[in-house]
Amino acid sequence: GGGSVPVLFCFSVFARPSSVPHGAGYELLIQKFLSLYGDQIDMHRKFVVQLFAEEWSQYIDLPKGFLVNERCKVRLVPLQIQITALGNLTPSSTVFFCCDMQERFRPAIKYFGDIISVGQRLLQGARLLGIPVIVTEQYPKGLGSTVQEIDLTGAKLVLPKTKFSMVLPEVEAALAEIPGVRSIVLFGVETHVCIQQTALELIGRGLEVHIVADATSSRSMMDRMFALERLARTGIIVTTSEAILLQLVADKEHPKFKEIQNLIKASAPESGLLSKV
Repeated sequence: GGGSVPVLFCFSVFARPSSVPHGAGYELLIQKFLSLYGDQIDMHRKFVVQLFAEEWSQYIDLPKGFLVNERCKVRLVPLQIQITALGNLTPSSTVFFCCDMQERFRPAIKYFGDIISVGQRLLQGARLLGIPVIVTEQYPKGLGSTVQEIDLTGAKLVLPKTKFSMVLPEVEAALAEIPGVRSIVLFGVETHVCIQQTALELIGRGLEVHIVADATSSRSMMDRMFALERLARTGIIVTTSEAILLQLVADKEHPKFKEIQNLIKASAPESGLLSKV
């Protein structure tokens, strides 16, 4: 049935009783851990969630597909190996996420023309560097497809959704097919809804998230600003399209440097988005 289930959340020396909705899974447990222990959790580390198993009288790794159906005890365990490459992007370990850049949002989203322009430049860069691209469209039957200016040629996945987060089973399966994925470059709309929920789910899975501030917007600049502030405090990297592209080539001697440089030179006029980060 519905209702809530009591859960004891343990982290380090702390243990706090709380509750989650009946049938809650991994994502909700992670969100609850962040809400209870956000100040103590080092998001620069990877971690695992474990469940106390009565039959073994000890904690075990959370079983795949686990859902909370009865009173239980869970703990968050940081792994000992720190992610020393925090913020360091390489094409071989990066995937681009393009979120809901759809036609019906055009009149409502602030600076939409600018984020389309920057988003298109990012996708061109991804094609040049061989970086996989995953695209979602929020309820395209009602909200339309991705805008025509965005060229989706070569995208690994273009997927309709009703869930706000891009982290769908098909997306997780696509990521599992790409060896060595460590970093997600995320952009699109809306910052405080689909972008925020996607980013939180991704870091909950131990991935590093880079949000492209000049390719991400909302209807309200206040919603956008507070979302970016919250996400930055959570350990997500808020950056710019130029920083992303130059970090990915890393060296003037990179064989694609000139082409990436030409993309940057063709950048859109300053929109004011970066003054509202």
